[in-house]
Amino acid sequence: MANWFGPSQAVRKPGPEGRFDPWLLLAIIGLVAFGIVMVASSSIAVADGQHIGEFHYLERHLLFLACGGAVAVGIALWMELDTLEKYSGWLMLGTFVLLLLVFVPHIGMRINGARRWINLGISGFQPVELAKLTVVLYVASYLVRHRDSVETKFLGAVKPMAVAGLTAVLLLAQPDFGSAALIGIVTIGMLWLGGARMRNLVIMGLPAIPLGAWLALSTDYRVRRITSFLDPWKDPFDNGFQLTQALIAVGRGKWFGVGLGGSVQKLFYLPEAHTDFILAVIGEELGFVGVLFVLLLFALLVGRGLQLGLRGVEVGQQRAGYVAFGISLMIGLQALVSVGVNLGVLPTKGLTLPLISSGGSSTLVTCIMLGVLVRATYEIHRADARRMATRRPDAHAAGDAVSSDQPTAELPLAARRRIEPVLGEVNA
Repeated sequence: MANWFGPSQAVRKPGPEGRFDPWLLLAIIGLVAFGIVMVASSSIAVADGQHIGEFHYLERHLLFLACGGAVAVGIALWMELDTLEKYSGWLMLGTFVLLLLVFVPHIGMRINGARRWINLGISGFQPVELAKLTVVLYVASYLVRHRDSVETKFLGAVKPMAVAGLTAVLLLAQPDFGSAALIGIVTIGMLWLGGARMRNLVIMGLPAIPLGAWLALSTDYRVRRITSFLDPWKDPFDNGFQLTQALIAVGRGKWFGVGLGGSVQKLFYLPEAHTDFILAVIGEELGFVGVLFVLLLFALLVGRGLQLGLRGVEVGQQRAGYVAFGISLMIGLQALVSVGVNLGVLPTKGLTLPLISSGGSSTLVTCIMLGVLVRATYEIHRADARRMATRRPDAHAAGDAVSSDQPTAELPLAARRRIEPVLGEVNA
């Protein structure tokens, strides 16, 4: 007679569950909280001058944080990365459609001479922000499925490079040179960490060098950005205005700043004080100490993400490891470019400081990216805990022993040689 109450034989209990990494959560919470404070400080004067209510940008920032945070928590708690990998191709295809929609009249929005937004009625949405996440998911999925081909064959890395290249072409047409370069660099970094030979990546990337130089010099506004970046004080009231005002703000802050809320440059001297140049306001109000605090939080977030990515590859969770690599690189490089622009080290680019700058789609998608990163690290900790459980004497006695070297041994040779020395330094 059939057993209507389930199987009659003993069922093996599930292994140890994962855990959310406390250092990663600390960095994320710290950046979110600090960003709320600085958006409030830097945007009140801007909103008041536009007669839209002094807390308009703060309320908008909190709304997108809440929406993005809710999605991020849902992903972190319930969505397995297997599901995201299963639909990574469709997500990439959907991203291409959205990137094309910005050129459709009455759907795409032109702001400051660029078509980067889709009109949603109540707000605009930048598809490039979604592209940053979907490219990472697609490349991570490809590396898991074709890691041997990526390591051993020149053509093995062509497909993900072609996907990133097509994404970059659509972004350059908007135009968005900074995001196109960011996505290309992150893709190359993920392929290298996945075992691709640097020689092959260099050969594939060589044509992009003259193309990038031509794009940078083919339009007057890009040439002006480069020349003003090299000597902003030569034309401080026109081409060099943004950078000179940012440098004045940073210079006024000195070591400890003029005090929270005491910035003068944000009072209509510094353009985009609450978005692209919010770090300059931080430097003015909180000084070198405030800027250093932000850099340390990003270093903790990115460093911990990369470290856990390496751990994921070691314990056989390549998918989670590559996702952690990609998201950490994406957020870290974007933060690096934003900091460099504010300090006059890099030419002016329209990249916000993740979680700190006031933003709509940028803040929303960054939260979702971090939710995926937290989920990846959860699965890495879970795999690590289960591997450690199989090494206990009682597990060996039960016949469930698994060699602790098995996941690493399954890696491609080049990736193994590349990762094991780093793991040795981390463990030391």
